[in-house]
Amino acid sequence: MPNQQHIYLDNNATTRVDERVLKAMLPYFTAFYANSTSRHIAGLTVNEAVENAAWQTADLINADADEIIFTSGATEAINLAIKGLADQNRKHIITIQTEHKAVLETCRFMESIGFEVSYLPVNCEGILDLNLLSEIITDKSLVFIGMISNNETGVIQNISEIYTILKSKNVLFLCDATQAAGRIPIDVKTLGIDLLTLSAHKFYGPKGIGALYISAKAKPKLLPQITGGGQQRKLRSGTLNTPGIIGLGKASEIAVNELETDKNRIKILRNKLENGLLQFEGSFVNGNIQNRIYNTSNICFPGVNSEQLIMALGNISVSNGASCSAVTSEPSHVLKAMGLSDEEALSSIRFSLGRFTTLEEIDIVVERVLNLARQLVLPLRH
Repeated sequence: MPNQQHIYLDNNATTRVDERVLKAMLPYFTAFYANSTSRHIAGLTVNEAVENAAWQTADLINADADEIIFTSGATEAINLAIKGLADQNRKHIITIQTEHKAVLETCRFMESIGFEVSYLPVNCEGILDLNLLSEIITDKSLVFIGMISNNETGVIQNISEIYTILKSKNVLFLCDATQAAGRIPIDVKTLGIDLLTLSAHKFYGPKGIGALYISAKAKPKLLPQITGGGQQRKLRSGTLNTPGIIGLGKASEIAVNELETDKNRIKILRNKLENGLLQFEGSFVNGNIQNRIYNTSNICFPGVNSEQLIMALGNISVSNGASCSAVTSEPSHVLKAMGLSDEEALSSIRFSLGRFTTLEEIDIVVERVLNLARQLVLPLRH
């Protein structure tokens, strides 16, 4: 539909690169192209910019620059954090059933090499039962892995309470902040987080660059997964993606300065969208509506096939699950873990707003979705 405006409400899958980020990156493709580990003036100049980006990224989560390892994204960071754990005296890993597949599949790999993994359930609102965590954690538990904000529902877990439980058994805390970093304030020191993963492309930076925060407590327990020149404190080898790193740093700097502005504006738009879409008969929001990130609304439209609706929307980009699973027609494992039936899960759509979403777009989406959903709804069986 070339004459129609493209409306993008899939910002949990990826975001548009902010023009300010692109501007910061461009010189590092041309004028400042030297290898950051080269010891000549050109290399040292680039290295200084990389170090500045490390500080910008660290500032996003109240960390120190030397606690940041740059990766190709959150998936690599998750793999390094989980597979790199080398404490052979503790062979028990704990995670949540609603985690991203980057976590779940890596945990399954750990099971294949002799680790025990506990996959904890959530309630109907997507919240972890902390009593269950307290019961299952032992002196043999090595790490708990949990995301701050769920990528499909936006539900936020009680991170501070989780830390209190982990601290009692000296268990490491790996926090997947892919959907939260750059969107809400994060303080790794206050929250007691030992390892944290993030991706630039979730908050208006480029794809192919992310970071792993590693605390002083966790660092001695990690083994590198990519070996070679040992460029990043011997925990990750390989020539640095300098333009990407500069982009991540700039995106982090902008996020720190504009967190509240983005939150206040986007939350108003999300609520307007949600209130409009809930006019569909029988529709409901998936997940806890109080404890969730401000840009996400996951709505079930009973009797409507979400894939058909997404295709019918054409120029409006939304999704019916995690972006890594978008090509499958299987019901979301997140929604299933929350107790939804296959039919309800396959009738649910995630709307994720961003910095560039406008009020005009929200009005258009509400009208289009309601009209199409009512046309596509299946007749009730008697």
